[in-house]
Amino acid sequence: MKPDIAIIGCGKVGTSLAYFLSKTGYQISGLFSKTRASAENTAQLINGPDPAPSSAEAAQAAQVVLITTPDDVIAAAGALIAESNGYRDGAAVLHCSGALPSTILAPAKVTGAFIGSMHPLQSFAAARTDINPFKGINMAVEGDEPAVAHASRLAADLGAQVHTIKTAGKTLYHASAVAASNYLVTVMDLALKMLQAAGIEASDGFKILKPLIDGTLNNIEKIGIPEALTGPIARGDVDTVAAHIEHISAQVPELKALYCSLGVDTTGIAKAKGALDSESVAAFLKLLKK
Repeated sequence: MKPDIAIIGCGKVGTSLAYFLSKTGYQISGLFSKTRASAENTAQLINGPDPAPSSAEAAQAAQVVLITTPDDVIAAAGALIAESNGYRDGAAVLHCSGALPSTILAPAKVTGAFIGSMHPLQSFAAARTDINPFKGINMAVEGDEPAVAHASRLAADLGAQVHTIKTAGKTLYHASAVAASNYLVTVMDLALKMLQAAGIEASDGFKILKPLIDGTLNNIEKIGIPEALTGPIARGDVDTVAAHIEHISAQVPELKALYCSLGVDTTGIAKAKGALDSESVAAFLKLLKK
């Protein structure tokens, strides 16, 4: 039998979870949000219960409590429910932050609840009802074993791929996601600015690079890192990289530091690939760190 769910925080993520969990047979038995209108909108969307007058009363109605508030108030929201004896004995209390570990919910453990987190690796620009934003995405879960069991079942029923991570590794997990998504945008900005400085229209830059990007991603998926690494550093071509630095310095000097910093790490990957001997590694590092 599926457990009853309480949603504490009826923003984009909370409302999406409430809608799609209810569609998969879960009973949303408690709703609370800082702004009552938000909770009322969610209740109307799922034909659910009237919003509770307090977060503790909403939590008391459920075996699983999902705290879907902004990150900076999760700990306080969880603690307030604990102080008000809002958790059932043995309830699972889960938050949905990517950066924060389940341990920020520690006050709930004192009341006999189990704590955990489940983070959908997805961007939520708005609450979705037209398509399931959880289907096919990855969801990281961690925390107490009973809480992880509940989180894993919720994630699977939402159609997500479930991955259990270490509680101590939660922040590194989030840093990895930032590197893969946000820093990819930064690297693309670097590449597109250099193309524009070379005379390519800004509107054409991404179209020119996209086949190369797609090919690189496919190679990473098929043969992994470092085998997917190609280019002048992988070939040991110091002169070409020196020419890059010379022209970047002359035409787009503000991009030099990032290009060289990326080159230093790329040299390490090329070394791991077995493409560079120690003399070539030293030559690249001398050039890139200069």
